[in-house]
Amino acid sequence: MMKPIVFSMPGNELLSESILIGLEGERGNFTERQFPDGETYIRILSNVEEKEVIVVCTLHEPNPKLLPLFFICKLLKDLKARSICLVVPYLSYMRQDKQFNSGEAITSDYFAQLISSFADRLITIDPHLHRRSSMNEIYSIPCNVLHSAKLISSWIKNNIQKPLLIGPDSESEQWVSEVAKDAGAPYIVLEKLRRGDNEVEVSIPQTEKYKDHTPVLVDDIISTARTMIETLEHLKHAKMKPAICIGVHAVFANLAYDELIKAGAKEVVTCNTIPHNSNKIDVSKILIDSYKNQ
Repeated sequence: MMKPIVFSMPGNELLSESILIGLEGERGNFTERQFPDGETYIRILSNVEEKEVIVVCTLHEPNPKLLPLFFICKLLKDLKARSICLVVPYLSYMRQDKQFNSGEAITSDYFAQLISSFADRLITIDPHLHRRSSMNEIYSIPCNVLHSAKLISSWIKNNIQKPLLIGPDSESEQWVSEVAKDAGAPYIVLEKLRRGDNEVEVSIPQTEKYKDHTPVLVDDIISTARTMIETLEHLKHAKMKPAICIGVHAVFANLAYDELIKAGAKEVVTCNTIPHNSNKIDVSKILIDSYKNQ
């Protein structure tokens, strides 16, 4: 296999370095800066002609990242790169996958069309497909969808005694049950009623049965953290042990991380799909293996 040249978009340096070392690749060098009027300047300093290129860019808070990513990929094409593989550990714009009200943009479709227009391949981790059964429904380029469940299970096995996994809702049951099975732990799923973007009512079944277990709240995306915070309150009232909160993607909108700690989380742990000080589960190996096995 040809050794790739790896470009790290700003903020992705640690994960990019792991990928670079794992693939024994070449470091891609470029300059990105802002003109005084806010427009983006990009210059690629490496020779990319006929080379396989990896661009690493996680896409939380995507809007300011998207245009520089578009520019660098278009420039790579102009400089005759053989192929461009986007490594996007967290893929945004998956939420709006249906027109709920007349006149709404189905932004997941538009975003997929844009990404597909300037990349040749996409690798991502646990995208929030929700009403989609496959990325191929909206992306016209090959997409490698990777899963973090085994990595999370391994972390739980190595770090928590007598864990009880707790899923946030019925939609999470398949995913949480897989993590629980690999961790050799029991699990329960919350009964949840969402009353608005920031208001969630939660009930927890079977609390008496698991008094001596450590609750482990598991979700794919921790955004507002309202469900986890509400669950922590219920666990306190049930006199269960302090809980550990685990999320794949550390979105943490506004002050969500601080609020989780304040609500009584013993520990908050995430994968390094989005850089954050809670990152304790490394996804670099599955990204490297995915690229090698293309």
